[in-house]
Amino acid sequence: MPSSVKPKKKAVNLSIDAHLAAEAKSFGTNLSATLEKALHLEHSDRRADNWRRDNREAVEAWNKLVEEDGLWIDKYRSK
Repeated sequence: MPSSVKPKKKAVNLSIDAHLAAEAKSFGTNLSATLEKALHLEHSDRRADNWRRDNREAVEAWNKLVEEDGLWIDKYRSK
């Protein structure tokens, strides 16, 4: 979730495969930035899943309403 405000950083300890750590170092990979990107992607998918779960009833109700009554804009659409 990109923002113009820099988020506060939190130091954490992680354990990863030693070969991956060595390879990352040889490639000059920024592990913190790489992990942040991976977490953003992972959490984006989970937030979307949570939103769909939390809003399923409302979406179904909206779809039923549209199916029964159509959209208010339909009368203004060209055919």
